[in-house]
Amino acid sequence: MLIGVPTEIMNNENRVALTNGGVHELVTAGHTVVVQAGAGIGSGISDDDYRAAGAELVDDAAQVWERAEMVLKVKEPVDEELTRMREGQLLFAYLHLAASAECTKAILDSKVTALAYETVTRGRALPLLAPMSQVAGRLAPVAGAYHLTQATGGSGVLMGGVPGTRRANVVVIGGGVAGEAAGVIAAGMGANVRVIDLNLERLAELDQIHQGRLDTLASNTMNISEAVADADLVIGSVLIPGAAAPKLVTAQMVEKMRPGSVLVDIAIDQGGCFENSRPTTHQNPTYLVGDKIYYCVSNMPGGVPQTSTAALTNATLPYIQRVASKGWEVALAADAGLAAGLNAHAGQITHRGVYDAMAEDLGLSEVRDFAAVEDILANA
Repeated sequence: MLIGVPTEIMNNENRVALTNGGVHELVTAGHTVVVQAGAGIGSGISDDDYRAAGAELVDDAAQVWERAEMVLKVKEPVDEELTRMREGQLLFAYLHLAASAECTKAILDSKVTALAYETVTRGRALPLLAPMSQVAGRLAPVAGAYHLTQATGGSGVLMGGVPGTRRANVVVIGGGVAGEAAGVIAAGMGANVRVIDLNLERLAELDQIHQGRLDTLASNTMNISEAVADADLVIGSVLIPGAAAPKLVTAQMVEKMRPGSVLVDIAIDQGGCFENSRPTTHQNPTYLVGDKIYYCVSNMPGGVPQTSTAALTNATLPYIQRVASKGWEVALAADAGLAAGLNAHAGQITHRGVYDAMAEDLGLSEVRDFAAVEDILANA
């Protein structure tokens, strides 16, 4: 298979979809890998590194998109990429279609076959989302701690305090992979940490694993409201695979927080779980709502691309190898978890969660049909 890796063009997105080590594995297996020149520089991978691994380097993204049977990306297509997809081509990336009407419409109009990293499953786990969730979770308290400093407009509270002073109160909403990572780092910085989740079994697991270092609280409106009101930093890490994140923290809740408090929304890729959340960039990461600071960078792991690119390839490469060697139809038919990654094919949405979110939030359902993955594979 001819596999293409273009340079990411989202604001300050320095990750790349495949390391030179990943290229070597694919080339050794008999595939051709075309990489856009400069694609790996932000992740510490030079063009010479890719050449040495067996990649073919091309000058511009148009050549990658025109030639590739499968395009590997990190983030969803944006800008000129929206018109470069074509029918019969396979796109494998983080898509988050439930949060982007523009990207969803372009994917459906192009009739590209779209596999989303974030909806591939293994049992109840999301193996291709997990590494970036870990990165974003570990970054969130660091970003929050920085923006709590008074020089950045924050309240001036130190996460761990010092003897004789109070520690920062950190509330993490969502106890999944990202939420756990955020809680661990915040606790390691010395903060008082409370993790809120609907799943009582998950809360019990967190309590047992971390031996009480993380306070746990069952999720309901009153508990969230009271916890947020007393928080210096709120980290949102709610995830419903394929669907838009629910708005669990309302504007009214935030108004009760102390001036200079910070909210970090890891869920912004899926629309965000705070009522006032809107996507920001690494270049302009924050904005004010009243006297509260919102940090809603939609590609947080892009801030540490060397770590993120390596972690992403570690997770995605086995799946890429199977799709490239067997073809996507055979690979998906043999693995129900990988089949769950199929979000769109031939102009139709194929993931129920994405379709339901599209119907509710994007308003495209009236002109688009749903096609079950099982039916597509049966007719392939």
